Amino acid sequence: MEKPNVFVQNRLKKIEDMVKKKINPYPYSYDVTHKAKELLEKYASLEEGGHTEDKVSIAGRIMTNRNMGKIAFMHILDATDKIQVYFETNALGEEKYKGLKLFDIGDIIGVMGTVMKTKRGEVTVFVTDYTLLTKGIRPLPEKFHGLTDVEQRYRKRYLDLIMNPEVREVFRMRSRIMKEIRDYMDENGFIEFENSTLETQYGGAAAKPFVTHHNTLDTDLYLRISLELPLKKELVGGFDRVYAMGKVFRNEGIDLDHNPEFTMIEWYEAYADYNTKMDRCEELIKRCAKLTGKTKFKFNGHDIDLSKPFQRMSMKESLKKYADIDVDKLSDEELAKLIEKHNIELKLHPCRGVYIQELFEALVEDKLIQPTFITDHPEEVSPLVKRKRDGEKGITERAELFIGASEFGNMYSELNDPVDQRNRLLAQAKEKNTDEAYAMDEDFCEALDYGMPPAGGIGIGIDRLVMLLTESECIRDVITFPTMKAEVKDDEKKENKK
Repeated sequence: MEKPNVFVQNRLKKIEDMVKKKINPYPYSYDVTHKAKELLEKYASLEEGGHTEDKVSIAGRIMTNRNMGKIAFMHILDATDKIQVYFETNALGEEKYKGLKLFDIGDIIGVMGTVMKTKRGEVTVFVTDYTLLTKGIRPLPEKFHGLTDVEQRYRKRYLDLIMNPEVREVFRMRSRIMKEIRDYMDENGFIEFENSTLETQYGGAAAKPFVTHHNTLDTDLYLRISLELPLKKELVGGFDRVYAMGKVFRNEGIDLDHNPEFTMIEWYEAYADYNTKMDRCEELIKRCAKLTGKTKFKFNGHDIDLSKPFQRMSMKESLKKYADIDVDKLSDEELAKLIEKHNIELKLHPCRGVYIQELFEALVEDKLIQPTFITDHPEEVSPLVKRKRDGEKGITERAELFIGASEFGNMYSELNDPVDQRNRLLAQAKEKNTDEAYAMDEDFCEALDYGMPPAGGIGIGIDRLVMLLTESECIRDVITFPTMKAEVKDDEKKENKK
């Protein structure tokens, strides 16, 4: 158990004094009539030194506290902004004013008063009454010295949000982006489904799942790695435009743009194909970008321009352009030699499609800076996708969107031939000792037996989209509480050394 430091002890003593004076340090509610940002904007044009009779009631956390004997100034922070409040003995009375000594930075208070502007031009609430709403026990970190450890910022995000207004803005923008996506879906006739997070069979992506065990059913369950297969079953059920937005979980590494728990939007549209999905993907991303009021962004160290049409090129074309490799002129053996030359470790069994995919990932992806759809992927790595309609052997109607050398979306002309689908998943299931193979799902294959209409589908990573539009450097910057190893406290470290 962590021992309280002197600051905590002092605050606990203040709480004791309050209780003795019959002051509740944690009252139940407070009548708030205005927000800080609202007052700052409304009274911005008030003349310096001006004083209104407009009565307001606001609440927030004390961020600064200057008590100068007969008068005191504080800044309080609410959900919208920070505003100055002004106390003076004449307005409050001697006894009420003395009560300010019980306040510390970090406490939450409510104040009633009138609006004024100081001679220095700062919109301020002239306080006629106040109420302590929450007494903080731990002191806030110092603005410039206390919360500099990046790991602690992620681990104690609540402090990060209190101390850093730019961090609060990231999460406000994230919320607006998610709302804008839902608005787009609603306007285009899509129905949102909330499907199971725990599944008896994982599928829809090539990834290693998290496994748990349900005691009552005595069966293993998996945290979903994708939103795809239940949505396709809903197409079978008769809905023609469906989507889901939520968390997916992959038991994988952590880096600048990967977190084991992340958010996706997937939507499926009957009677559409991957061309339709590319159109919708570009339209949606540009629409979300409008929320920021700009079209150019700094992402992964690159200047990204979303105003121009997104480029489209096939995977083979990209290898020819960026790696000087003409796949169609090379045999399987020659492709295998290129794999060996570039020291590429294969994730699936050696074959032509896997060679092409791996060469693309190793030699091309990091060169895809401006928004680019890479189309027409090999069949061996695209088991849920229809083959190219022009009959090109071994190629599917699949596209991935890359921006700033990162993958943002994956879209298909969905495979709805039940026999072909079963055979392809069976072939994938034979892959051993790899996380890159798709799992066999008999229930999904059975659903296809009843008939799924031709459809286009797409998945977009919400976290990376927020990273782009907020110009964040790391995926952890856009996830409120990213996945982290459990923290070991100092007293636990000492105990382990004994």
